[in-house]
Amino acid sequence: MKGPYSDKVMDHFMTPRNMGEIADANGVGLVGNPACGDVMKLFLKINDNGVVENVKFKTFGCGAAIASSSMATELIKGKKVEEVMELTNQAIIEALGGLPPTKIHCSVMAEEAIEAALKDYYKNIGKDPKIVDEMKEKLKNKINQ
Repeated sequence: MKGPYSDKVMDHFMTPRNMGEIADANGVGLVGNPACGDVMKLFLKINDNGVVENVKFKTFGCGAAIASSSMATELIKGKKVEEVMELTNQAIIEALGGLPPTKIHCSVMAEEAIEAALKDYYKNIGKDPKIVDEMKEKLKNKINQ
Protein backbone atom coordinates (compact mmCIF):
# COMPACT_ATOMS: atom_id res chain seq x y z
CA MET A 1 0.00 0.00 0.00
CA LYS A 2 1.37 3.36 -1.07
CA GLY A 3 -0.10 6.35 0.70
CA PRO A 4 -3.61 6.16 2.09
CA TYR A 5 -4.99 3.87 -0.66
CA SER A 6 -4.66 0.13 -1.16
CA ASP A 7 -3.42 -1.30 -4.46
CA LYS A 8 -7.00 -2.48 -5.14
CA VAL A 9 -8.37 1.05 -4.71
CA MET A 10 -5.72 2.41 -7.05
CA ASP A 11 -6.42 -0.35 -9.59
CA HIS A 12 -10.18 0.35 -9.62
CA PHE A 13 -9.52 4.09 -9.80
CA MET A 14 -6.99 3.87 -12.64
CA THR A 15 -8.86 1.16 -14.60
CA PRO A 16 -12.49 1.29 -13.49
CA ARG A 17 -14.71 -1.64 -14.42
CA ASN A 18 -18.19 -1.23 -15.90
CA MET A 19 -18.00 2.52 -16.50
CA GLY A 20 -20.65 4.00 -18.75
CA GLU A 21 -24.40 3.88 -19.25
CA ILE A 22 -26.97 1.23 -20.14
CA ALA A 23 -29.50 2.65 -22.62
CA ASP A 24 -32.22 0.12 -21.74
CA ALA A 25 -31.52 -0.06 -18.00
CA ASN A 26 -34.56 -1.04 -15.95
CA GLY A 27 -33.12 0.37 -12.72
CA VAL A 28 -31.25 3.68 -12.40
CA GLY A 29 -30.05 5.20 -9.16
CA LEU A 30 -28.63 8.69 -8.74
CA VAL A 31 -27.12 9.78 -5.44
CA GLY A 32 -24.88 12.61 -4.37
CA ASN A 33 -22.93 13.72 -1.35
CA PRO A 34 -23.34 17.49 -0.99
CA ALA A 35 -20.51 17.63 1.57
CA CYS A 36 -17.85 16.56 -0.92
CA GLY A 37 -19.57 17.12 -4.27
CA ASP A 38 -19.42 13.48 -5.41
CA VAL A 39 -22.24 12.24 -7.64
CA MET A 40 -22.84 8.60 -8.54
CA LYS A 41 -25.26 7.23 -11.14
CA LEU A 42 -25.77 3.47 -11.34
CA PHE A 43 -27.50 1.62 -14.19
CA LEU A 44 -28.91 -1.90 -13.73
CA LYS A 45 -30.21 -4.31 -16.35
CA ILE A 46 -32.06 -7.01 -14.43
CA ASN A 47 -33.43 -9.97 -16.36
CA ASP A 48 -36.77 -11.75 -15.91
CA ASN A 49 -35.18 -14.15 -13.41
CA GLY A 50 -34.20 -11.23 -11.14
CA VAL A 51 -30.49 -11.46 -12.01
CA VAL A 52 -28.30 -8.40 -12.66
CA GLU A 53 -27.09 -9.22 -16.14
CA ASN A 54 -25.44 -5.85 -16.70
CA VAL A 55 -24.40 -2.94 -14.50
CA LYS A 56 -22.64 0.32 -15.34
CA PHE A 57 -21.84 3.51 -13.47
CA LYS A 58 -20.93 7.12 -14.00
CA THR A 59 -19.29 8.83 -11.06
CA PHE A 60 -18.11 12.39 -10.67
CA GLY A 61 -15.83 12.40 -7.69
CA CYS A 62 -12.55 11.50 -6.07
CA GLY A 63 -10.54 8.34 -6.64
CA ALA A 64 -12.20 6.57 -3.71
CA ALA A 65 -15.67 7.34 -5.11
CA ILE A 66 -14.72 5.96 -8.53
CA ALA A 67 -13.05 2.89 -6.99
CA SER A 68 -16.10 2.26 -4.75
CA SER A 69 -18.43 2.52 -7.77
CA SER A 70 -16.27 0.18 -9.82
CA MET A 71 -15.94 -2.41 -7.06
CA ALA A 72 -19.67 -2.26 -6.28
CA THR A 73 -20.50 -3.09 -9.92
CA GLU A 74 -18.11 -6.05 -9.84
CA LEU A 75 -19.70 -7.34 -6.63
CA ILE A 76 -23.30 -7.28 -7.92
CA LYS A 77 -22.91 -8.36 -11.56
CA GLY A 78 -24.51 -11.77 -12.10
CA LYS A 79 -26.17 -11.76 -8.67
CA LYS A 80 -29.88 -12.14 -7.88
CA VAL A 81 -31.65 -9.00 -6.65
CA GLU A 82 -32.01 -10.53 -3.16
CA GLU A 83 -28.22 -11.00 -2.98
CA VAL A 84 -27.60 -7.47 -4.26
CA MET A 85 -29.68 -6.07 -1.39
CA GLU A 86 -27.31 -7.77 1.06
CA LEU A 87 -24.30 -5.79 -0.19
CA THR A 88 -23.13 -3.32 2.44
CA ASN A 89 -20.66 -0.48 2.26
CA GLN A 90 -18.48 -2.55 4.62
CA ALA A 91 -18.30 -5.34 2.02
CA ILE A 92 -17.22 -2.78 -0.59
CA ILE A 93 -14.53 -1.45 1.76
CA GLU A 94 -13.26 -4.98 2.45
CA ALA A 95 -13.21 -5.87 -1.26
CA LEU A 96 -11.15 -2.72 -1.89
CA GLY A 97 -8.66 -3.66 0.82
CA GLY A 98 -9.76 -0.76 3.01
CA LEU A 99 -10.46 2.96 2.67
CA PRO A 100 -9.15 5.85 4.75
CA PRO A 101 -11.70 6.96 7.41
CA THR A 102 -12.29 10.23 5.53
CA LYS A 103 -13.33 8.24 2.44
CA ILE A 104 -15.78 5.77 4.02
CA HIS A 105 -18.64 7.96 2.73
CA CYS A 106 -17.69 6.93 -0.82
CA SER A 107 -18.54 3.30 -0.10
CA VAL A 108 -21.77 4.41 1.61
CA MET A 109 -22.66 6.37 -1.53
CA ALA A 110 -22.11 3.23 -3.65
CA GLU A 111 -24.47 1.25 -1.37
CA GLU A 112 -27.04 4.07 -1.59
CA ALA A 113 -26.77 4.16 -5.42
CA ILE A 114 -27.49 0.42 -5.55
CA GLU A 115 -30.51 0.88 -3.27
CA ALA A 116 -31.80 3.78 -5.40
CA ALA A 117 -31.38 1.72 -8.59
CA LEU A 118 -33.20 -1.25 -7.02
CA LYS A 119 -36.07 1.02 -5.93
CA ASP A 120 -36.29 2.34 -9.49
CA TYR A 121 -36.29 -1.24 -10.79
CA TYR A 122 -39.17 -2.24 -8.49
CA LYS A 123 -41.11 0.87 -9.52
CA ASN A 124 -40.53 0.00 -13.20
CA ILE A 125 -41.85 -3.55 -12.78
CA GLY A 126 -44.93 -2.30 -10.94
CA LYS A 127 -43.90 -3.22 -7.40
CA ASP A 128 -43.64 -1.00 -4.33
CA PRO A 129 -40.07 0.37 -4.05
CA LYS A 130 -40.43 0.17 -0.23
CA ILE A 131 -39.59 -3.53 -0.67
CA VAL A 132 -35.93 -2.47 -0.74
CA ASP A 133 -36.17 -0.63 2.60
CA GLU A 134 -38.05 -3.53 4.18
CA MET A 135 -35.48 -6.09 2.95
CA LYS A 136 -32.59 -3.91 4.17
CA GLU A 137 -34.27 -3.55 7.58
CA LYS A 138 -34.74 -7.32 7.87
CA LEU A 139 -31.08 -7.87 7.00
CA LYS A 140 -29.95 -5.35 9.62
CA ASN A 141 -32.11 -7.00 12.27
CA LYS A 142 -30.74 -10.42 11.31
CA ILE A 143 -27.14 -9.16 11.59
CA ASN A 144 -27.79 -7.44 14.94
CA GLN A 145 -29.27 -10.56 16.59
